[in-house]
Amino acid sequence: MSHAVTAIHAASKPEFYASFNRQLEAVLHGERDWVCNLAQTSALLMQMLPDLNWAGFYLLRGGELVLGPFQGRIACMRIKVGAGVCGTAAAKQQSVVVSNVHDFPGHIACDSASNSEVVVPLLHHGRLLGVLDLDSPRLNRFDAEDARGLERSAAILLAASDIA
Repeated sequence: MSHAVTAIHAASKPEFYASFNRQLEAVLHGERDWVCNLAQTSALLMQMLPDLNWAGFYLLRGGELVLGPFQGRIACMRIKVGAGVCGTAAAKQQSVVVSNVHDFPGHIACDSASNSEVVVPLLHHGRLLGVLDLDSPRLNRFDAEDARGLERSAAILLAASDIA
C-alpha cells in the first residue's frame, strides 16, 4: 500500500513536528510489524527532515546496540551501551542533543560528514529497546525542540508496532 507524503511548510519546529507526526501515524497505520515500521520511519525522517545525512535505529541486542533499519551511508554495526552519543542516550535512557559531535567526549565517527546529532531512546513499558539516531552535516542542526518532536515520533512508532 502506498502512502501519500506531502511537503511540510511550517513556521516553527513544534508545528513541523506536529505535521510530521501526523504523517508518520498515517504511514504506519494498519502495519504492526516492528522491522517494517522501523524501516518506514527512517525513510520518512530522511525524506522529510532537512539537513540530514543519516536517520535510523540501533536495537538493543545482548547488551549492545546493533544496527537496525536506516537511511544513509554505511554505519557502525555495533555500539556499546555508554559509548558515543547513541550509547550515552541508551545508558541514560534520555534523549541526547549534540550541537558539535567533535566536542562530544568519546564520539564514534561512523560518518566523517556528520557534525551534529540527536539520539532518542526507544522505551517500551520502561524497557530499553534501542535508539533513534539522526545525524546532520550541519553544526547546531538539532535542539531540544527536535528532541521533543522526535520523542513523540518514537512514541507513535512504538504504539503502532508489535514489539517482540
